[in-house]
Amino acid sequence: MKNIIYILTLLVTLTNCEDVVDIKVPNGKSRLVIDASFEYYQNEKPVTIKGGVKLTLSTPFFDSIIPAVSNATVFITDMSNNSIINFIESREKGFYTPDSIQFIPKFKTSYQLTVIHNNETYNAIARLIPTVIIDNVKQGDSTLFEGDETEIIVSFTDDGSRNDFYLFNFDFSLFLASEDRFYQGKTFSFSYFYKNMVDGRDISIKILGIDERYYNYANLLIDQSEENGGNPFKTPPALLRGNIINITNPDNYALGYFNLSEANRYDFTIK
Repeated sequence: MKNIIYILTLLVTLTNCEDVVDIKVPNGKSRLVIDASFEYYQNEKPVTIKGGVKLTLSTPFFDSIIPAVSNATVFITDMSNNSIINFIESREKGFYTPDSIQFIPKFKTSYQLTVIHNNETYNAIARLIPTVIIDNVKQGDSTLFEGDETEIIVSFTDDGSRNDFYLFNFDFSLFLASEDRFYQGKTFSFSYFYKNMVDGRDISIKILGIDERYYNYANLLIDQSEENGGNPFKTPPALLRGNIINITNPDNYALGYFNLSEANRYDFTIK
């Protein structure tokens, strides 16, 4: 299990070498990035859904500014009855939320996301994926390499009637993807270590239900973010294609993903 990866940087001083090495980083074509992720909290009162559709453009590797995309047409179609929920750009540039009717997905129903930008239409289909609740979170006293890590122990019970894939969100842009292959239908506990000091911090640990394809996609993003730093779901650090298709011009594909997850959270204070 991959809790956290430490990257050690070795600094080598070369006194007899004066050659300058010019490393060329390919910029590639700027592409539309669609981050359409929704978290459905069915067990909360009132029932809430968190998320929206964020549209940006991919940028060269070293660029720090990510262009937001405005003036796009965005809507979601309930494919069981062809009803449509329109989205409009919020106060946050490039972030689209439902126009009037709140989007509350149902299980066993397919939903189609449509984004129209620069006269090209992008589609993706997703279904709401169930999850389980977090049974307990407690603080442990184990450490890893440096001795100043903070351990938390998360326990949950897998649903033995199906094959589950989970995405854990540990706050601070820290994520872990897991599958139930080795704990099918069992109560499972694991340790997660925070590297930075988090004493006295209130944290919210989330467990999201995801499908196998999104599980593979999330693992690739997490691996790349651990190599390059940053939030893996802020924007794809490489050309990782998700489930979004450009039906107008397939060669001009978009990056990103359309995902619907049932979610549960467990609030905890680190001592």
